[in-house]
Amino acid sequence: MSVHMEWDHELDASGLLCPLPVLKARKRLQGMAQGQVLRMLATDPAAVVDVPHFCAESGHELISMEEEIDAQVYLIRRG
Repeated sequence: MSVHMEWDHELDASGLLCPLPVLKARKRLQGMAQGQVLRMLATDPAAVVDVPHFCAESGHELISMEEEIDAQVYLIRRG
């Protein structure tokens, strides 16, 4: 699913392994206003399972998940 939109904050979690990408996303989202969008880059193969699960459990909206050449890109709207 390709979504081209603006985001408010960016988090580069490349090179970090589970559970660090999700923990860093949680911390960043806590400091954001409701409705703002976080763009997160991750290289951990487990992130494709962890990030959607984290969003569902935390009440955040996973807007999109895309594969780029070296990383996955997630757009998460703070719930």
